[in-house]
Amino acid sequence: MKKAILSCCVVLTLFAGCKKGDINLFTLEDDKKLGLQTRDQIFADPATYPVLSRSQYPSQYAYMDAMRDRILNSGKVQHKDDFDWELYIIKDDNTQNAFCTPGGYIFVYSGLIKYLDNASSLAGVLGHEMGHADHRHSTTQMTKQYGIQTLLDVVLGNNQNQLTQIASSLVNLTFSREDEKDADAQSVTYLCPTIYRANGAQDFFQKIVASGASQPPAFLSTHPNPDNRVQNINTKSTELGCNSIPTNNVETTEYVAFKNSLP
Repeated sequence: MKKAILSCCVVLTLFAGCKKGDINLFTLEDDKKLGLQTRDQIFADPATYPVLSRSQYPSQYAYMDAMRDRILNSGKVQHKDDFDWELYIIKDDNTQNAFCTPGGYIFVYSGLIKYLDNASSLAGVLGHEMGHADHRHSTTQMTKQYGIQTLLDVVLGNNQNQLTQIASSLVNLTFSREDEKDADAQSVTYLCPTIYRANGAQDFFQKIVASGASQPPAFLSTHPNPDNRVQNINTKSTELGCNSIPTNNVETTEYVAFKNSLP
């Protein structure tokens, strides 16, 4: 009976404090648990996700880790110290993709790294994906997808097997228009105090538009329109008074050497 009353209190509290559609029944610890499960499932399927070994590619990971750390040390990442923010490179040159699980487990495909031209472009994508985790868009989306009762059962320990199914669906999760817009804005906010151009995320969309592709790859969603996202990102950067002038050595020379060193 006490457990049932607690369940009702949790639901009522969440409804009272959230707008419609913004309910998230997961705690920060749940985010970390889901992210860890997803990471381990990826590691267990090297045929689908050939993750590069950190011991075999230490300099490549050092470059990526330094980029991630500059973003984390911007002072703008809300859950900087709550999540693990582990980063991994997936060897797949045909996939222009990246994603970040709940709890901050970041995966970037080599195809995306090689598609981009400079450090700020990649930092912008990292910021975007980290924004999804930092603002907990994934677990909010999971609450919508699986429903309140199912997730209450998971949270209360009554249906732990459901966690495996939830974790497996996170890799290909599609975010809402508002979540994508928010993640774009967070990317600008995170990069603004760093050495990178704050509007770095717009580079990817500019390339998509220039190539004549009608839609960007799924990792940044098929909406809003790429042109609109470029405009929104640049507007946010201007509003914050951010740097739009790159540091040349970091911006291009070191980045080209980095991506050319990937297998």
